[in-house]
Order: sequence, then structure tokens, then C-alpha cells
Amino acid sequence: MSITAEMKQKMQIESQITDLLIGEPLFEVIRDTPMELALYNDSYLAEIFEKRFYSTAEVAGWFGISDAQLRYYIKPFQEYIFPHQEDTPSTASFIRLSFLGVLKLRMILLLKDEYRVKGLKRLLGIDEEGRINPQPHHTTGTDVIVHDNLAQKVEILSNVLNQILQTGIFELQQEDGEPKISLNNDFSSQKLNITESSKQIKVIEEKTEQLIKDNEKLHNQIRELNDFKVKDIAVKMRERHIENAVVSQLRDEALVIFNSQKTIGIFKNFLKLQKLKEKKNNSLQVI
Repeated sequence: MSITAEMKQKMQIESQITDLLIGEPLFEVIRDTPMELALYNDSYLAEIFEKRFYSTAEVAGWFGISDAQLRYYIKPFQEYIFPHQEDTPSTASFIRLSFLGVLKLRMILLLKDEYRVKGLKRLLGIDEEGRINPQPHHTTGTDVIVHDNLAQKVEILSNVLNQILQTGIFELQQEDGEPKISLNNDFSSQKLNITESSKQIKVIEEKTEQLIKDNEKLHNQIRELNDFKVKDIAVKMRERHIENAVVSQLRDEALVIFNSQKTIGIFKNFLKLQKLKEKKNNSLQVI
């Protein structure tokens, strides 16, 4: 089959599905979402025929689930899937699904994770006994757009109201059976307490800031004192070094002087001894 033929067949299938499901509650939910594309692109659509009926085992194989799982989702929605029991050749143990029934079941499976069984029942108007009473749905394109826009506006307003109530400033009350939004008195008292707490916090912040400044000032003084001590020690070490140098120099000079004087004394004693020897020798010669 050529690409053009495949596209033509796909468009025909999409048009056929849209004609069958227009006005269906679940179809209105999945329209304009990725689930709508999944509904159109299922591979089984290429081999299904509208006028035939299919067993649960065959349909389960198309959807990639077991027969038991398929029956689990058929049971709560039987009246929705089989609106005309006489037209479907099904029994209590042997269920046959028409093309429309297959499409409805496929939409249920696409939405089950988001809405669960209870949520799907609410969408379809099914009561606890399984009876269906769906709300009327418009079938024209213009009416569907208006309905969608209105639902979107209601959802937006509901979200805005929830956000307002979550602030705690307002509360929802009932007055004469009508809902009424009023100022939350508890919130007002809490606001006053918050104001007093804010003042106390401000005082604490100011005191903390002053302590930080005092601590910084003390730190600077200690640093200056340490710098002064370092300088004073350096001066004293320099003075001690000079003093030691002077003492060493004086000691060396004293030693030099001492040695000089000692040498002169020895020389004088030697001369004196020589003179005594000469006098002695002279005396002996006279005798």
C-alpha cells in the first residue's frame, strides 16, 4: 500500500471514529489531547470492521492486556459499552464487542489511570447500581467549543477561589443555604501577632547588628595591640642585638689592651733582670 493510500485510509478511520463518538462523554474528555491521537493510531483499526463483533480475548490481544483484565473494566461499564443488549450477540460467559463497544472500552483504558473507575463513573453518570443516566451532550462543533470554553472558565475560577481560600485571609461560609466568602477573623488576630513578632524580631536584629559592630571594633583593637607587641618585640630584639655587639666589641678591645700591657710588663721585667745580671757580673770582676 502506498503512502498516499495509507494516509487516505487513516483519514477515513479517523473520520469514522469521530462520527461514532461525537457527543460521547469520554470522547469529549480526550479530545485535543495525546490520548485522542492514540485512539486514532491503534494498529488494530486496520483490520477491524464496523459490522462485525469481537471476543474479549481478541480485543484484549489488541490492547496488550489479558482477557481477565479486559473483563474487569467491562463489568462496571456494561450499560455504557452495551447500550442495546439485543443488538449484541453476548451471553453471561461469552461477551462479544461491537466496533463502537471496542472504541468505548479503549477510551476507558486510556483514562483509567487518571480517573480510576469511580471518576469514570462520575463522567458517565453511572450510579452505584450500574445504571447510566448521562448528561445531554451537544453534538455540533460550535456547541462543543462553547461547552469546552465554559468548562475551562469554571475550572479557572475554581482554581482562583481555592488559591484565595488557601491564603487564609478569607473563609467560605454558608448563609441561608448560600455560600459566602468572608474575612477570616483568626487570620486577622494571627496578623496582629505576626506584627508584634515582627517588631520583636526587628529589635533583635538591631541588637545583633550592634553586637556585630562591637565585636568587629574589639577585633580591630586586638589586632592593633598584637601589631604593637610585634613591633615592640622587634625593637627590643634589635636593641639587644646592638647591645651584644657593643659588649663583644668592648671585650675584644679589652683583651687587646690586656695582651699589650702584659707583653710590655714581661719586656720590662726582662730588661730589669738583664741589668741585675750585668751589675752582678761587674761586681764579681772588681773582686
